[in-house]
Amino acid sequence: MTFTKTSQKFGQWADSRANTVFGLGFSSEQHLTKFAEKFQEVKEAAKLARDKSQEKIETSSNHSQESGCETPSPTQASSVNGTDDEKASHAGPADTHLKSENDKLKIALTQSAANVKKWEIELQTLRESNARLSTALQESAASVEQWKRQFSICRDENDRLRNKIDELEEQCSEINREKERNTQLKRRIEDLESELREKETELKDLRKQSEIIPQLMSECEYVSEKLEAAERDNQNLEDKVRSLKTDIEESKYRQRHLKVELKSFLEVLDGKIDDLHDFRRGLSKLGADS
Repeated sequence: MTFTKTSQKFGQWADSRANTVFGLGFSSEQHLTKFAEKFQEVKEAAKLARDKSQEKIETSSNHSQESGCETPSPTQASSVNGTDDEKASHAGPADTHLKSENDKLKIALTQSAANVKKWEIELQTLRESNARLSTALQESAASVEQWKRQFSICRDENDRLRNKIDELEEQCSEINREKERNTQLKRRIEDLESELREKETELKDLRKQSEIIPQLMSECEYVSEKLEAAERDNQNLEDKVRSLKTDIEESKYRQRHLKVELKSFLEVLDGKIDDLHDFRRGLSKLGADS
C-alpha cells in the first residue's frame, strides 16, 4: 500500500485485497507528515520481513538440493561399505530423512510459488488501485483548484459586500445625525415662532394703546382752545379768572404730566418696535441659514 498526500491536511491509501480506499484528515500538516513517515517506516519493515522470509525459503531449498547431491549412490555405498545388507542397514534412515526433507521443501516451494502468484495478483491489483487513486487524486486536485477559485471569488464578493455595508452604515449614521439636527432646528423654529406670536400680541396691545394718543391730543387741543376762550372771557371777568386760575394751573399741570407720560410711552413704544424689527431680521437670517 502507498500513502498519498491529497492536500495539506488529508491523506489516502488503498487496500487492494479489500478493494477499499481509506482516508484520514489531520489537524495540522505536521501531524500528516509524521503519519506519512511512520506509514513508510512500517511498510519498509514489512517488506524487509518478507524479503527475509523469502531468503530463508531459498536457503532451505538450496540446502536440500546440496544434501541430495552429497548422498552416495547405492553402488558407491556398496563399494565402500561392502555388501548389500550392510548398505541397507546403514542407508535406510538417511533416505527416510532426505525424503521427508524433500517433501517439506516441495511443500515450501509450492507455497512459495502460490505466494508469488498471490503477490503478483496483489501487485497487479495495487497497480490498478494506484492508477485509480492517481486519477482520483488528479480529479481531487482539479476540484480543489476549482474550490479555491470559488472560495477566492466568494471571499472577494464578501469583502465587497462588507465594504458596501460599512458605507451604508456610515450613510445611515450621517442621515440620523441630519435628522437630529433637523429636529433641533424645528424645535428652535417653533420656539422662535412662539416668541414671535408673543411679540406680535404685545405689539397689538401697544397699537391699541397708541390709538388713544390722538384722542388725548384732540382733548388737549380742545382744552387749549377752551382755555384761550376762557382767558378772553376772563379779561372781562377778573373775579371768575381768579377762581378759575387754580383750575387752569391744575389743568396745565395735568397736561404737562400727560405729555410727559405720553412722551415716555412713545419712547417705550419706539423701543419695542425697534426690538421687534431686530427680532424679525434675526428670524429671517435664521430661516435663510436653514
